[in-house]
Parts: sequence; structure tokens; C-alpha cells
Amino acid sequence: MKGLILSGGHGTRLRPLTYSQQKQLIPVGNKPVLFYAIEDIIEAGIRDIGIIVGPNKEQVIEMVRSKKWDANIEFIHQPEPKGLAHAIIVAENYLKNEPFVMYLGDNILKEGIVEHVKSFLNSDAEASILLTEVSNPEEFGIAQLNEKNEIVRLIEKPKKPPSNFAVIGIYMFRPAIFKAVKEIKPSWRNQLEIVDAIQWLIDNGYKVKSAFVRGWWKDTGKPEDIIHANRLVLDEIKKTENNGILKETKINGRVIIEKNTIIENSLIKGPAIIGKNCKIANSYIGPYTSIGNNCEIIDAEIEDSVVMEGTEIKGIKRIVESLIGKGAKIVRNESLPKGHKLVIGDNSQVRI
Repeated sequence: MKGLILSGGHGTRLRPLTYSQQKQLIPVGNKPVLFYAIEDIIEAGIRDIGIIVGPNKEQVIEMVRSKKWDANIEFIHQPEPKGLAHAIIVAENYLKNEPFVMYLGDNILKEGIVEHVKSFLNSDAEASILLTEVSNPEEFGIAQLNEKNEIVRLIEKPKKPPSNFAVIGIYMFRPAIFKAVKEIKPSWRNQLEIVDAIQWLIDNGYKVKSAFVRGWWKDTGKPEDIIHANRLVLDEIKKTENNGILKETKINGRVIIEKNTIIENSLIKGPAIIGKNCKIANSYIGPYTSIGNNCEIIDAEIEDSVVMEGTEIKGIKRIVESLIGKGAKIVRNESLPKGHKLVIGDNSQVRI
């Protein structure tokens, strides 16, 4: 069995961050979201993985190759994002009629996929989809089930959802899907939708099974989703691990502090993670906060936020529920005239 991870797309809902970096590389718990997908597929025993890349493909390739994986990883270029079903067409030569898992690279699943892969391989189904109950079904592909929990119909972002069973971004397929993706027509979004391809399988007599996921699942497509996923991941920290240097600093709760980080005269409340080579002084780092590598935080208060690498924050009280990109600089304005001095990228959101 092979793995296919989608790490393309423009990530428009995460702009301006995604003008300069691929959305699947945004960190959650100080680890790129994409890495969670790779780890899940390897944990399921799959050793051949293709990664679909598009814009910022060089970033994705460099980031993935920066770590040694127990798998053979190849990169497949999708010239433009024409839908999930189109990604399968692009990857057909790589997949070579083998069964495969397709995993959207901006999804995080707490329980992993080991049991789901085993169940699929032991079945005679041509496809398997994973479902979870959601409170906003109109924003997802939705599955309608009969009294036997068999899939009757799949609908992409319905205005009047027949259920609240969302199809999450992890699928398992056998070779019939290659025919299905070539038979369907582009949707109103001018994309080849994967739900249409799966519906084609159902309509043409192929068996499609489903299973509900246990534990949490997050699609990290929007800033608030990244922050929520960060909370969920940090909640999994079991104990405090301090590899840094603490001076007159108090740690409350479960906190991970990585090498060469110096923290002085500060309060750190977990769950939280602080990366390598950081300097933190006279500051408060609150629960559910991830601080990336090489950050400097002086005289500041931060809580429930994701701060990416190389960021400088000085004299700011107080930052909450924020997503701060790489190399950002947020400092107190000491000069006249007083006021907020901002350089804000396209599609940014600021609350003052």
C-alpha cells in the first residue's frame, strides 16, 4: 500500500501567512502540520509516500528532507490546484494501481490511521472514508447514511445538510478510483471533487465503507483552526521537559523547553512549548502557547497563541489567541506621536 499526501493549494484562508509559506508547513505544537500526516502514514506500516506539491514546492521539499524518515518519499508536482480528484489523476503514474491512503496535509487526527488501514485492507471495499460529527455541516463534504450505516449519498458543502457527518480529509482507495476521477465533471468551483468521484463509485455498484473517528480531528485551514489544533496538541504533553536554562523563573503545569533557550524572571504556565535558542525575560507565557525557535520575548505577555520562529516581541501586554508568522517584530512604540504603528500584509486581521 502507498501513501499520497496533498501539500499543494494556495491556502487563501490563511493569508497573509501563506503568501510566503505553504499552509501545510505552519507549525502546530512547534511541528509542521504536514509532519503529522507523514508520521500517521508511517505508523500504519506504509513505506512509500508521494507528496503532491504546488506553490512553494521548494519549501515543502526542503522541510520534508530536513528530517530523516523511515520511508521512501517522492514529490509529485500538481501545476495548479484543480481539486482532490485531480490530484489522484496527477499521481496515477506513481500509485501504479496499488491501494493507497490519501491524506490531506493540513489535517490532524489524534488517533492516527493504523486501525482504519487494517480494516480497509481486510475488506473488499474499493474505497473507505472517515467521518466525524460536526456542528457546521454546511462547510464540509457530508455523508448521508441509511439505517444500516451504509453510505447513500455524499454532498459537498450542502446548503441543507442531510446529516452532520463530515467526510474528513483521509481516504483509502483501490484502483477503481482511477476510473472514477476521469468520469466525473468539474464542480461549480471548477474543481474535480473527491466526493463526486466517491459518489460515482457508489452509483456504479462499487463498495464504499465508512468509519467514525475516535478522538479529535482538525482541518487547519483557517487561523482559528491552527490555534485550536495547537491547544489540542499541547494538551497531549504528559510532563515537563526542561532542556534550557532557567533563572528566577517559575514553571506551572506541563511545559517543554528546548535546548539553548534562556528564560529569566518569567512565569511559564503549561501546557506550552518553547523552541530552541530562545531568549525570554520579564515575561509571562500562558497556557496553550507555542513559541518557535530563535524567538526573543522581552517584557511581554502571551497566551493561547502560536508564535513562529525568529519572532521578536518586546514591551507588549497582552497578546492572546494570535497566530504570528516567522520573523515578525512586535515592539512597543516609544516615540512620538504615540499610537499604534502598523505594517500589515494583505488579508491580515488585527484587533487592538
